[in-house]
Amino acid sequence: MAEYRNRREEEIIAGRNAVLEALRSGRPIDSILLARGSRTAALGMIAAKAKDQGVAVKEVDIRKLDHLCAGAPHQGVVALAAAHEYARVEDIFALAEQRGEPPFLIVADELEDPHNLGAIIRTAECAGAHGVIIPRRRAAGLTYAVGKASAGAIEYLPVARVTNIAATLEDLKKRGVWIYGTDLQGETWCQADLTGAIALVIGNEGAGISRLVKEKCDVMLTLPMQGQISSLNASVAAGVVMYEIARQRLGLKAR
Repeated sequence: MAEYRNRREEEIIAGRNAVLEALRSGRPIDSILLARGSRTAALGMIAAKAKDQGVAVKEVDIRKLDHLCAGAPHQGVVALAAAHEYARVEDIFALAEQRGEPPFLIVADELEDPHNLGAIIRTAECAGAHGVIIPRRRAAGLTYAVGKASAGAIEYLPVARVTNIAATLEDLKKRGVWIYGTDLQGETWCQADLTGAIALVIGNEGAGISRLVKEKCDVMLTLPMQGQISSLNASVAAGVVMYEIARQRLGLKAR
């Protein structure tokens, strides 16, 4: 089978042998797409190997695979190559230690829009964050659309993908990191002390931060809305708070 770029510039690996070899080679894979209802032994082996490597496996309508492959044969399986290799959470802490700074992390809780994720990664890199954490499932990964929206920031900022965001936040707390969430109700963003080791949680575009993740947050921050619209775009809200964190960490005075 084949490997190529489609019109959206995602790198597509199609067919059982090609996908299996990509997994065996250790190539960065964002996700594996299987035709819904396909239960062959070969596809089962691919799914098992992908899960062992922490690669998200999703069942989709076969028409989606047909569309991605522009009609070329795919044998019921497609891999979407990642635009960049994923980091580990340890790599984020290592970067903070290397810079001699308290850790500054962004946690995206089931953020689905690749353009939002890319914009957040771009702003995080510019604001001096040490890394971004995303979940393996029900969220955008490091696709080429994310890489493009990040304007190259994925080349410099570690992005780690974890199985469970709530459990990861518990681990961060044990390492002395304070968890700040964003919500419609909470402490005004510019009145909180954001100078120490901090993880900023950004929720899903529609539902916001999930209940279990919200329970792990130490402080909820809010951006007062003055107009008729009740909320900001996720990447815009994240950018406002990230630059308040950057301002406080740099010791700059607000005028």
